[in-house]
Amino acid sequence: MTYTRPWLSYVQQLQQLKDRGMQVSDDAAALKALEQFGYYRLSAYWYPFRQKIFDAKGRVSGVTDDFIPNTELKDSVQLYLFDKKLRLLLLDALERIEIALRVDVAHLLGRLDTFAHTKQDKLHRSFANKAKGSGKPTAFNAWNQKRIYVEARSKEDFVEHYKAHHGPDLPIWVAVETWDFGALSQLFAMMKVKHQTQIARKYGVPDWEAFQSWLRSLNYLRNICAHHSRLWNRNIVDQPSLPGSGALLWLDQLRSSGLTDDELKSRPFLLLAICRHMVLQLNPSSEWHNRVRKHLDEFPSVASDYKISIEAMGAPSSWHTWW
Repeated sequence: MTYTRPWLSYVQQLQQLKDRGMQVSDDAAALKALEQFGYYRLSAYWYPFRQKIFDAKGRVSGVTDDFIPNTELKDSVQLYLFDKKLRLLLLDALERIEIALRVDVAHLLGRLDTFAHTKQDKLHRSFANKAKGSGKPTAFNAWNQKRIYVEARSKEDFVEHYKAHHGPDLPIWVAVETWDFGALSQLFAMMKVKHQTQIARKYGVPDWEAFQSWLRSLNYLRNICAHHSRLWNRNIVDQPSLPGSGALLWLDQLRSSGLTDDELKSRPFLLLAICRHMVLQLNPSSEWHNRVRKHLDEFPSVASDYKISIEAMGAPSSWHTWW
């Protein structure tokens, strides 16, 4: 297939939006937004305001390029700015969680062996030997190759200092500082059940399998935030598992809103709630969750005839009662 859409100047981009029914009250401000944020990035935030096509059964079968009446460009800009602040708030929480987990994993495995992360027998045999397909490397081998590459290319002063004075192999409490959240969560998933359980319970989660999935999903969330991608109404691909009823009070309250587990797991609000849980476990006096609540309360109102709210994030109307 040949891509045929032409390059458009900012003025032409704005005119195209107007031709499709976008309301613009301030051309200068609109042009500045297109120049600063980009047409393509903003298109993710005006997508909900495009007119839908329905089939004979009343189901959405597609969308047109035309906008729902009274949709204004500033609606999309306000949504983008809301989403940007939300991502920054989440990166703050995710940094705290990642750093604490580095310490937890390094301290626990380091007690077993200074280089436990390089020795498969210190991990769960079945988990470490799992492969994604025939002929594929095992989970441990794939992870270990990544670990070696990351540690070798690191230019951090502490890494070069350690190698100069102690040799090329980094003990786990040094090596862990070179890994990203993904590598950390992958190692956690290969640890023995008793070790996963020990760390999970530190965070108030009695189900080690659910906690393992939380880390995988939080890494997914971190990547969304770090790459400045749309979050607020995103369909979550890497979904977390959930402990059963009675395991977590806030989760029981969230479930009581009438949303099914599948509905909860598919929207980003659940990941916000997981971050809230873990930050409060790390620091019960933290005000992070209150800053998030304040931000969610400031969800922008729109001029468009198509009204949106944080319910599109998976937040039930009763979320304030337990947040």
